[in-house]
Amino acid sequence: MVKRKLSSLIDLIKYPVTTPKTLLLLENNQYTFMVDPKLNKFNIKKSIEFLFNVKVIKVNSCNLPKKKRRVGRFTGVRPRYKKVVVKLANNDKIELFSNS
Repeated sequence: MVKRKLSSLIDLIKYPVTTPKTLLLLENNQYTFMVDPKLNKFNIKKSIEFLFNVKVIKVNSCNLPKKKRRVGRFTGVRPRYKKVVVKLANNDKIELFSNS
């Protein structure tokens, strides 16, 4: 296993996901992010704990399928990400997500 610096792991967390289904998960203290597919669950846990100063209890992840993209006559593949659902301890919250 290749060890990475924590600062480089932060760059591999792409963005949070805010859909109606993920906003329902906020009631169970679960947060959803898109991350680089190279990350494993241990690295995701450490980077979320470092970045948001919270305690992560569980990490669920799934690789999303490839999607084709067409621009004119050329076809290609959209960037691939891994979707991650992170469960936090009861007393922790991430203020980035607003449930309004």
